[in-house]
Amino acid sequence: MKIEVITPDKKVLSGDVELTTLPGANGSFQVLRNHADLISALEKGKISVKSTAGVAQSVIISGGVVEVLDNKIIVLAESVIED
Repeated sequence: MKIEVITPDKKVLSGDVELTTLPGANGSFQVLRNHADLISALEKGKISVKSTAGVAQSVIISGGVVEVLDNKIIVLAESVIED
């Protein structure tokens, strides 16, 4: 499954992942391979991913929208909050 996290300024994260946890407007949720197609609003929070190589990464966003379609996750984030 592929993921792209994009802000208006740059591509923040891209690659092949096993699972992704997203900060949904009604609570966090996970997306795994073959997840049903969806579009959801995202709140301020952490996006966590586990790559197919087993490496965990995360970014904190200020909000945005996610689309899951045909094993591809596209996150359009308002901005990324630096730790």
